Amino acid sequence: MIYITFPDGTVKEFEQPVDGMAVAKSISEGFAANCVAMEIDGNTMDLSLPLKKDATIRFITASDPEAVTILRHSAAHLMAQAISHIYPKAHFTIGPVVENGFYYDMDMEPVSEEDFAKIEAEMKKLVKAKIPLQRKEVSKDEALKFYANEPYKSEMISDLEDGTITFYTQGDFTDLCRGPHIPHTGFIKAFKLMKVSGAYWRGDPEKPQLQRIYGTAFFSKKELKAYLTLLEEAAKRDHRKVGTALDLFSFHDDAPGMPFFHANGMEIWNSLLAYWREEHRRAGYVETKTPLILNRVLWEKSGHWENYRENMYTVVIDETESAIKPMNCPGGMLLYRMKRHSYKDLPIRAAEIGLVHRHELSGVLSGLFRVRAFHQDDAHIFMTPDMIEEEILGVLKLVARMYSTFGLGFHLELSTRPEKSIGSDLQWEQATNGLASALDAYGADYQVNKGDGAFYGPKIDIHIKDAIGRTWQCGTIQLDMSLPERFDLSYIGEDNEKHRPVMIHRVIFGSIERFFGILVEHFAGKFPLWLAPVQVVILPINDHLVPFAAEVKDLFSAAGLRSFIDDRTESLNKKVRGAQLNKIPLIVTLGEKEKANNTLAVRTLDGKVSYGVGRDDFINAAVSNILARKLEMDVLA
Repeated sequence: MIYITFPDGTVKEFEQPVDGMAVAKSISEGFAANCVAMEIDGNTMDLSLPLKKDATIRFITASDPEAVTILRHSAAHLMAQAISHIYPKAHFTIGPVVENGFYYDMDMEPVSEEDFAKIEAEMKKLVKAKIPLQRKEVSKDEALKFYANEPYKSEMISDLEDGTITFYTQGDFTDLCRGPHIPHTGFIKAFKLMKVSGAYWRGDPEKPQLQRIYGTAFFSKKELKAYLTLLEEAAKRDHRKVGTALDLFSFHDDAPGMPFFHANGMEIWNSLLAYWREEHRRAGYVETKTPLILNRVLWEKSGHWENYRENMYTVVIDETESAIKPMNCPGGMLLYRMKRHSYKDLPIRAAEIGLVHRHELSGVLSGLFRVRAFHQDDAHIFMTPDMIEEEILGVLKLVARMYSTFGLGFHLELSTRPEKSIGSDLQWEQATNGLASALDAYGADYQVNKGDGAFYGPKIDIHIKDAIGRTWQCGTIQLDMSLPERFDLSYIGEDNEKHRPVMIHRVIFGSIERFFGILVEHFAGKFPLWLAPVQVVILPINDHLVPFAAEVKDLFSAAGLRSFIDDRTESLNKKVRGAQLNKIPLIVTLGEKEKANNTLAVRTLDGKVSYGVGRDDFINAAVSNILARKLEMDVLA
């Protein structure tokens, strides 16, 4: 007799071994039809796996978050099978799941997006056939024999340790894979091939260049349609396009991957940093600044020279090898060591807007999202062990306050000790418990990522959600047990003895350049008044009113409003349209009536218009909106 236990504690008895699908069907045929895979004693497996002994089982259905990953993995196999039919000379390598989809690398004749229709048509035939995906285990020798004519698969198998190798077969196509997979191809009800690019085998430029075809898949056409709509909206908001249209920043071949910020972009940049400084002063931080270049000895002490050397730019100064800093941390350690600290001095919250440089491969550079030169809003908090919970809680409250100013929601993830780590069990237990206690005290739900912490300590990652539902990992809070040790940091405790401080690394914006790009897309260039590079445009309806417009502009400038006069010889409608295209929040029109009455005609970007607005009333309302850093436009009553 075999006893199968379900998550709710109920138990079913089976007289002989059964597979997962049979167990699912014992619940109901309808339930089984929605099952993708199963979890047996914590391990995800195919439904075809025979259950030969008592087990605890959880079925993974299409509504479970991990199900779509399994679906997309199977969709990669489906695409490869279709390509093997259309391009029989193709040689296959790997087809992993990636964020929002999958890809497969193949050595084959060049393809373009124009070829996608015929590949998708073949995929649809295979879906309609509901071909089972069957798992088979073979020896390494058998696997090599099977793939004797497939150089890439043979190389991959040769690199594996001796033992069992797993294949998955669907009809006339077999692939090297660990699984798990969906029961049959009919589950892949909605898919689309997205793009094609080149990729070197195993990322080595000395090896063959392959065709990499990307795709995505969902359980329903409705989900696919929603995703494609999201992509269309994201394309409209692309920060590179919006940034060019609004004259915010640019990139040049003279400094690849290093952004140039224009005057309009700097208005946003300075507004962001002014807000950052205001909030950090309020939260008890001091601001520091460390040099851009530090010598090799320091980077060896910090461990970066050994572990991060390939990403660092180096320079020789006075015959001494140095590096342009990729991180701000070592400089912060030197500042802490400048004087003797007592427990009464702690916590020390030291923040820095530090310019760092990291050598990224040219192929991964992507607008402001992936650059080689960027600023981090770093902070290092030095504290006693009993301060961990309170300080982490303080950072979380600061994070919530700052992100809410931009209308950004967020969720939290706690990453715990990885297999390779430094520090004692007691240190890790104390640090992890401190983070968890702070999260519990904060009161928000959080996800635990077991074993995903940094080698030097556990961490909290903060994922923000933008206006169209995309998530971005920006903020992070990390406990470090390595650098205080490496730099021999200490404080004098109540017992008058030396103790090692606990240190937090944390960022909120993260890379300010990347956060800037996220905000461009979040607001689609339509920034709230306090961030807008130009807050008010003044439109005199004829040349005779330009001097009056200059008087109004002087009033605006004295109040701190960023404004300019559009005195081009164009129609008023064209000027208004230009202001709207440039996302200027407030459009002030001046005619003879406004001059006679010392009033303004005001139009907001969303089309609301008011006439006869008093100049002082307008200025007071605009300044009040800016000082409060409001998201909504409430300047007009």
